[in-house]
Amino acid sequence: MRVELTEIERGYVAAARVARLATVDPGGWPHVVAVCPVLDGDRLVFATEEETAKVRNIQRHPQVALAFDDYVEDWTALRQVMVRGTATIHDHGPDWNRGRALLYERFPQYESESPITAGGSVILHVEIEQVFSWGL
Repeated sequence: MRVELTEIERGYVAAARVARLATVDPGGWPHVVAVCPVLDGDRLVFATEEETAKVRNIQRHPQVALAFDDYVEDWTALRQVMVRGTATIHDHGPDWNRGRALLYERFPQYESESPITAGGSVILHVEIEQVFSWGL
């Protein structure tokens, strides 16, 4: 099991526009949602509203997984990178500010469509601890 992205995986993840985030709810059930992350060194950064199931789940159980994939009908061309890690929640401060700036740069539609606001949004960082991939 690897703990770092290879250069090929890093490029694939950095280019991805969406990933699927898996958290665990209080009953032990998986909760999977799409997020728009940015790769910042060895961590993934994304934003969400404070009052969401994913935030409540992470507050109780910070271990998460994110899957980046391409589906095509030719199954010999399927590609995926899955990372597991520990998430931290930031509601203010330098990590919040940096995350917001990175997300606004990568996804300019955030500013008009879903503003990341102090007092309403959180920035989540996932430190990459395990990496799995295929098809790359």
